[in-house]
Amino acid sequence: MKSTIYDVAKAAGVSIATVSKVVNQTGNISVKTRERVLHIMKELQYQPSVVASALTGKKTSTFGLLISDLANPFFAEVARNLEDQAQAAGYSIVMCSTDNKDDKGMNYISLLQRKQIDGLIIACQFTKWSHLEDYITESLPIVLFSKDITSLTMHTVTVDDFKGGYEAIRHLLQLGHADIGIITEDSPSGEHRVRGAKQAMKDAGIEPNEQWITVVHSSVAEGCSGANQILQQPSRPTAIFTCNDLLAVGAMQSAHQIGLQVPNDLSIIGFDDTILSQIVVPRLTTIAQPIPDMAKETIQLLLRQADTPDMPKQKIVFQPQLVSGDSTQLR
Repeated sequence: MKSTIYDVAKAAGVSIATVSKVVNQTGNISVKTRERVLHIMKELQYQPSVVASALTGKKTSTFGLLISDLANPFFAEVARNLEDQAQAAGYSIVMCSTDNKDDKGMNYISLLQRKQIDGLIIACQFTKWSHLEDYITESLPIVLFSKDITSLTMHTVTVDDFKGGYEAIRHLLQLGHADIGIITEDSPSGEHRVRGAKQAMKDAGIEPNEQWITVVHSSVAEGCSGANQILQQPSRPTAIFTCNDLLAVGAMQSAHQIGLQVPNDLSIIGFDDTILSQIVVPRLTTIAQPIPDMAKETIQLLLRQADTPDMPKQKIVFQPQLVSGDSTQLR
């Protein structure tokens, strides 16, 4: 049976209040008594209630994490790296998947605040980011992860999405592709990546073909559907840039279904460098986000906010990197 605070107090010969003071590191307790209580706690394997600590206003050593979709390998990798960094700092992560639904995300924020989390990481998508302001208190450390929302004054850790889109197209241009399609999702990151992609084409003297640009939801099925829209037109591109790896895999499926070989007939490049990019055949060429470094900086930002609540808001931007695979080749 799990030991309780009453068991510890009885075994140590002290009051429950004394045990509570030792747990919360408050009150004037002698060194001898404190050591005896700690010894008994260890002997009985007593674990103080995090919820009880929260009710007394103490730290819960817990960070909340909002992600869009756990089925997306990108968010699974984000969660794993954030958890590793949090644990190294003595914290736990409570993860909530919003399924890209605003009301679900807002409800989770309210729930996490009631649980007295010590910080919140927002890595999900909201349709109306302005709604977020009503749910956020100045006392709660918050970091936006892989999101650049200029309308919100928050600490942000992200990647240069514009440059990532630019580099993806530059890679295709260097391979001799001039007819390039784009499949993106309706999100701030997607918008920045498309802007970068279009700019790269314009800098090369190529006018982007708007009929080859489609906006879909983020899933393999939607990537396949988006590619179908592009590839079944009278004239089709020789390469497609997708704004994440899920969409790239969907585009590969579409190409296969209509009898096109990747990369012989169609080059495809993704974004994120998730596990998907490594296991599909051919191996996907993609743009990598340095997730481990981003996760480390995110946790450090939360910890610094706890020490300095009024610190100036920081926007930390990491650089994307091209990861060459086998899904792109010379035109």
